[in-house]
Amino acid sequence: MPTGDDGLAAYDAVREPWPSLHELLEGVATGEVATDEAESILRRLPFTHLGFARIDHHRWVRTGLAEAVYGPGKTPEQCAQIVAGFLSSPISAPVVLTRASEDQIAAALARSPGGHVVGTTVVWNAQPQRPERVVIVSAGTGDLLVAEECRATLTAYGYDPRVITDVGVAGLHRLLDIVDLLQDVEVIVVIAGMEGTLPSAVGGLTSAPIIAVPTSVGYGSSLQGRTALLGMLASCAQGVTVMGIDNGFGAACAAARLLSRIRRAAES
Repeated sequence: MPTGDDGLAAYDAVREPWPSLHELLEGVATGEVATDEAESILRRLPFTHLGFARIDHHRWVRTGLAEAVYGPGKTPEQCAQIVAGFLSSPISAPVVLTRASEDQIAAALARSPGGHVVGTTVVWNAQPQRPERVVIVSAGTGDLLVAEECRATLTAYGYDPRVITDVGVAGLHRLLDIVDLLQDVEVIVVIAGMEGTLPSAVGGLTSAPIIAVPTSVGYGSSLQGRTALLGMLASCAQGVTVMGIDNGFGAACAAARLLSRIRRAAES
Protein backbone atom coordinates (compact mmCIF):
# COMPACT_ATOMS: atom_id res chain seq x y z
CA MET A 1 0.00 0.00 0.00
CA PRO A 2 1.38 3.46 -0.83
CA THR A 3 2.61 5.57 2.05
CA GLY A 4 3.05 9.26 2.90
CA ASP A 5 2.06 11.76 0.22
CA ASP A 6 1.95 8.87 -2.28
CA GLY A 7 -0.90 7.41 -0.26
CA LEU A 8 -2.83 10.66 -0.55
CA ALA A 9 -2.10 10.84 -4.27
CA ALA A 10 -3.83 7.49 -4.68
CA TYR A 11 -6.96 9.03 -3.22
CA ASP A 12 -6.61 12.17 -5.32
CA ALA A 13 -6.68 9.97 -8.41
CA VAL A 14 -10.23 8.88 -7.58
CA ARG A 15 -12.73 10.70 -9.77
CA GLU A 16 -14.71 12.21 -6.91
CA PRO A 17 -15.43 11.42 -3.25
CA TRP A 18 -18.59 9.40 -2.63
CA PRO A 19 -20.69 10.49 0.38
CA SER A 20 -21.55 6.92 1.38
CA LEU A 21 -21.12 3.28 0.49
CA HIS A 22 -24.81 3.24 -0.42
CA GLU A 23 -24.32 5.92 -3.08
CA LEU A 24 -21.24 4.18 -4.42
CA LEU A 25 -23.14 0.90 -4.82
CA GLU A 26 -26.08 2.72 -6.39
CA GLY A 27 -23.62 4.27 -8.85
CA VAL A 28 -22.37 0.82 -9.83
CA ALA A 29 -25.94 -0.49 -10.17
CA THR A 30 -26.98 2.36 -12.48
CA GLY A 31 -23.78 2.26 -14.51
CA GLU A 32 -22.70 5.73 -13.40
CA VAL A 33 -19.60 4.21 -11.77
CA ALA A 34 -17.47 1.62 -13.53
CA THR A 35 -16.78 -1.56 -11.59
CA ASP A 36 -13.00 -1.08 -11.80
CA GLU A 37 -13.35 2.44 -10.40
CA ALA A 38 -15.52 1.15 -7.55
CA GLU A 39 -12.96 -1.58 -6.88
CA SER A 40 -10.20 1.04 -6.70
CA ILE A 41 -12.21 3.09 -4.21
CA LEU A 42 -13.12 0.10 -2.02
CA ARG A 43 -9.57 -1.24 -2.01
CA ARG A 44 -8.32 1.96 -0.37
CA LEU A 45 -11.40 2.52 1.77
CA PRO A 46 -10.53 0.75 5.07
CA PHE A 47 -7.43 2.79 5.92
CA THR A 48 -4.55 4.75 4.46
CA HIS A 49 -0.98 4.00 5.52
CA LEU A 50 0.96 7.27 5.71
CA GLY A 51 4.14 5.67 7.05
CA PHE A 52 3.80 7.30 10.48
CA ALA A 53 0.04 6.71 10.83
CA ARG A 54 -2.72 4.42 9.56
CA ILE A 55 -5.83 6.54 9.29
CA ASP A 56 -9.07 4.63 9.76
CA HIS A 57 -11.68 5.61 7.17
CA HIS A 58 -13.94 2.67 8.01
CA ARG A 59 -14.56 3.77 11.60
CA TRP A 60 -17.34 6.07 10.38
CA VAL A 61 -18.99 3.10 8.66
CA ARG A 62 -18.57 0.76 11.65
CA THR A 63 -19.52 3.07 14.50
CA GLY A 64 -21.04 6.28 13.12
CA LEU A 65 -18.12 8.16 14.74
CA ALA A 66 -15.12 9.20 12.69
CA GLU A 67 -11.54 8.84 13.91
CA ALA A 68 -10.28 12.16 15.29
CA VAL A 69 -6.84 13.70 14.85
CA TYR A 70 -5.32 14.20 18.31
CA GLY A 71 -2.81 17.03 18.17
CA PRO A 72 -0.42 16.44 21.10
CA GLY A 73 2.69 14.50 20.13
CA LYS A 74 2.35 15.20 16.40
CA THR A 75 4.23 17.71 14.27
CA PRO A 76 2.23 20.38 12.41
CA GLU A 77 3.01 18.64 9.11
CA GLN A 78 1.81 15.29 10.44
CA CYS A 79 -1.47 16.88 11.55
CA ALA A 80 -1.86 18.51 8.16
CA GLN A 81 -1.15 15.28 6.31
CA ILE A 82 -3.56 13.19 8.40
CA VAL A 83 -6.36 15.76 8.03
CA ALA A 84 -5.79 15.84 4.26
CA GLY A 85 -5.92 12.05 4.17
CA PHE A 86 -9.28 11.95 5.89
CA LEU A 87 -10.69 14.66 3.64
CA SER A 88 -9.55 12.70 0.56
CA SER A 89 -11.53 9.63 1.62
CA PRO A 90 -14.36 8.34 -0.57
CA ILE A 91 -16.52 8.53 2.58
CA SER A 92 -17.74 12.03 3.38
CA ALA A 93 -17.26 11.83 7.15
CA PRO A 94 -16.60 14.71 9.55
CA VAL A 95 -12.95 15.45 10.30
CA VAL A 96 -12.01 16.73 13.76
CA LEU A 97 -8.58 17.95 14.88
CA THR A 98 -8.49 18.18 18.68
CA ARG A 99 -6.17 19.72 21.30
CA ALA A 100 -4.22 21.39 18.51
CA SER A 101 -1.57 24.08 18.89
CA GLU A 102 -1.59 27.28 16.82
CA ASP A 103 1.12 25.87 14.55
CA GLN A 104 -0.79 22.62 14.03
CA ILE A 105 -4.00 24.50 13.22
CA ALA A 106 -2.20 26.80 10.79
CA ALA A 107 -0.53 23.90 8.97
CA ALA A 108 -3.75 21.89 8.72
CA LEU A 109 -5.75 24.87 7.41
CA ALA A 110 -3.05 25.79 4.92
CA ARG A 111 -3.21 22.33 3.38
CA SER A 112 -6.98 21.84 3.86
CA PRO A 113 -8.82 25.19 3.87
CA GLY A 114 -12.38 25.49 5.10
CA GLY A 115 -12.01 24.15 8.63
CA HIS A 116 -14.02 25.81 11.39
CA VAL A 117 -11.90 26.68 14.43
CA VAL A 118 -13.37 26.58 17.95
CA GLY A 119 -10.67 27.07 20.58
CA THR A 120 -8.15 24.26 20.08
CA THR A 121 -10.53 22.19 17.93
CA VAL A 122 -10.96 22.38 14.15
CA VAL A 123 -13.85 20.80 12.24
CA TRP A 124 -14.07 20.07 8.52
CA ASN A 125 -17.02 18.56 6.70
CA ALA A 126 -19.61 18.97 9.47
CA GLN A 127 -22.64 16.77 8.91
CA PRO A 128 -26.11 18.11 8.05
CA GLN A 129 -27.98 19.48 11.04
CA ARG A 130 -29.96 16.98 13.09
CA PRO A 131 -33.08 17.79 15.13
CA GLU A 132 -32.13 16.11 18.42
CA ARG A 133 -31.62 18.53 21.30
CA VAL A 134 -28.52 18.51 23.47
CA VAL A 135 -27.37 21.06 26.02
CA ILE A 136 -23.92 21.60 27.51
CA VAL A 137 -23.96 23.00 31.05
CA SER A 138 -20.72 24.29 32.56
CA ALA A 139 -20.19 25.24 36.19
CA GLY A 140 -17.82 28.17 35.61
CA THR A 141 -16.14 30.23 32.95
CA GLY A 142 -12.90 28.34 33.69
CA ASP A 143 -14.56 25.22 32.23
CA LEU A 144 -15.19 26.82 28.84
CA LEU A 145 -12.22 25.24 27.03
CA VAL A 146 -13.66 21.80 27.72
CA ALA A 147 -17.17 22.98 26.84
CA GLU A 148 -15.90 24.41 23.53
CA GLU A 149 -14.22 21.13 22.63
CA CYS A 150 -17.48 19.32 23.36
CA ARG A 151 -19.56 21.79 21.36
CA ALA A 152 -17.26 21.74 18.34
CA THR A 153 -17.26 17.94 18.23
CA LEU A 154 -21.06 17.74 18.47
CA THR A 155 -21.29 20.29 15.68
CA ALA A 156 -19.15 18.01 13.51
CA TYR A 157 -21.78 15.30 13.89
CA GLY A 158 -24.63 17.60 12.92
CA TYR A 159 -25.92 18.66 16.33
CA ASP A 160 -26.45 22.25 17.43
CA PRO A 161 -25.85 22.15 21.18
CA ARG A 162 -26.88 25.02 23.40
CA VAL A 163 -24.14 26.01 25.86
CA ILE A 164 -25.17 27.30 29.29
CA THR A 165 -22.24 28.73 31.24
CA ASP A 166 -21.52 29.73 34.83
CA VAL A 167 -24.35 27.93 36.66
CA GLY A 168 -22.27 26.24 39.38
CA VAL A 169 -23.88 25.11 42.62
CA ALA A 170 -22.35 27.93 44.67
CA GLY A 171 -25.10 30.06 43.10
CA LEU A 172 -27.86 27.47 42.89
CA HIS A 173 -30.50 29.98 41.82
CA ARG A 174 -28.68 30.29 38.46
CA LEU A 175 -29.21 26.59 37.80
CA LEU A 176 -32.86 26.67 38.88
CA ASP A 177 -33.45 29.38 36.31
CA ILE A 178 -32.91 26.85 33.45
CA VAL A 179 -34.92 23.92 34.84
CA ASP A 180 -37.45 24.07 32.00
CA LEU A 181 -34.65 23.78 29.44
CA LEU A 182 -33.07 20.82 31.27
CA GLN A 183 -36.38 18.97 31.18
CA ASP A 184 -36.85 19.51 27.44
CA VAL A 185 -33.71 18.01 25.87
CA GLU A 186 -32.56 14.52 24.89
CA VAL A 187 -29.04 14.59 26.40
CA ILE A 188 -27.18 16.87 28.83
CA VAL A 189 -23.41 17.22 29.14
CA VAL A 190 -22.43 18.70 32.52
CA ILE A 191 -18.91 20.11 32.87
CA ALA A 192 -17.51 21.11 36.26
CA GLY A 193 -14.30 21.38 38.23
CA MET A 194 -13.78 22.24 41.91
CA GLU A 195 -15.68 19.60 43.94
CA GLY A 196 -17.68 18.38 40.92
CA THR A 197 -21.19 18.53 42.42
CA LEU A 198 -23.05 20.10 39.50
CA PRO A 199 -23.99 16.77 37.81
CA SER A 200 -25.72 15.62 41.00
CA ALA A 201 -27.74 18.84 41.12
CA VAL A 202 -28.68 18.55 37.44
CA GLY A 203 -29.49 14.86 37.87
CA GLY A 204 -32.11 15.72 40.45
CA LEU A 205 -33.89 18.09 38.07
CA THR A 206 -34.33 16.10 34.84
CA SER A 207 -34.83 12.60 33.44
CA ALA A 208 -32.49 13.21 30.48
CA PRO A 209 -29.27 11.14 30.24
CA ILE A 210 -26.41 13.05 31.87
CA ILE A 211 -22.77 12.84 30.79
CA ALA A 212 -20.52 14.42 33.40
CA VAL A 213 -17.05 15.79 32.65
CA PRO A 214 -14.70 16.72 35.52
CA THR A 215 -12.24 19.48 34.72
CA SER A 216 -8.83 20.30 36.13
CA VAL A 217 -10.10 23.70 37.34
CA GLY A 218 -10.11 24.34 41.08
CA TYR A 219 -8.47 25.63 44.24
CA GLY A 220 -6.73 23.88 47.12
CA SER A 221 -7.30 20.13 47.13
CA SER A 222 -8.95 19.94 43.71
CA LEU A 223 -5.87 17.91 42.69
CA GLN A 224 -6.00 18.81 38.97
CA GLY A 225 -9.53 17.44 38.60
CA ARG A 226 -9.22 14.24 40.59
CA THR A 227 -11.47 15.58 43.36
CA ALA A 228 -14.16 16.48 40.82
CA LEU A 229 -13.77 13.07 39.16
CA LEU A 230 -14.22 11.19 42.42
CA GLY A 231 -17.14 13.42 43.39
CA MET A 232 -18.91 12.66 40.12
CA LEU A 233 -18.23 8.94 40.44
CA ALA A 234 -19.80 9.07 43.92
CA SER A 235 -22.83 11.07 42.73
CA CYS A 236 -26.09 10.45 44.56
CA ALA A 237 -28.00 11.14 41.32
CA GLN A 238 -28.70 7.77 39.70
CA GLY A 239 -27.36 6.94 36.28
CA VAL A 240 -24.84 9.73 35.74
CA THR A 241 -22.18 8.75 33.20
CA VAL A 242 -18.71 10.10 34.01
CA MET A 243 -15.93 10.84 31.51
CA GLY A 244 -12.24 11.34 32.19
CA ILE A 245 -10.80 14.67 33.33
CA ASP A 246 -11.13 17.46 30.72
CA ASN A 247 -12.47 15.02 28.11
CA GLY A 248 -14.98 17.22 26.31
CA PHE A 249 -14.31 15.34 23.07
CA GLY A 250 -15.20 12.00 24.64
CA ALA A 251 -18.36 13.46 26.17
CA ALA A 252 -19.48 14.70 22.76
CA CYS A 253 -18.91 11.26 21.23
CA ALA A 254 -20.87 9.60 24.04
CA ALA A 255 -23.71 12.07 23.48
CA ALA A 256 -23.61 11.39 19.72
CA ARG A 257 -23.94 7.65 20.34
CA LEU A 258 -26.96 8.20 22.60
CA LEU A 259 -28.60 10.62 20.20
CA SER A 260 -28.07 8.25 17.28
CA ARG A 261 -29.86 5.46 19.14
CA ILE A 262 -32.66 7.81 20.17
CA ARG A 263 -33.12 8.76 16.51
CA ARG A 264 -33.13 5.13 15.35
CA ALA A 265 -35.71 4.20 17.98
CA ALA A 266 -37.94 7.08 16.91
CA GLU A 267 -37.69 6.04 13.26
CA SER A 268 -38.47 2.35 13.86
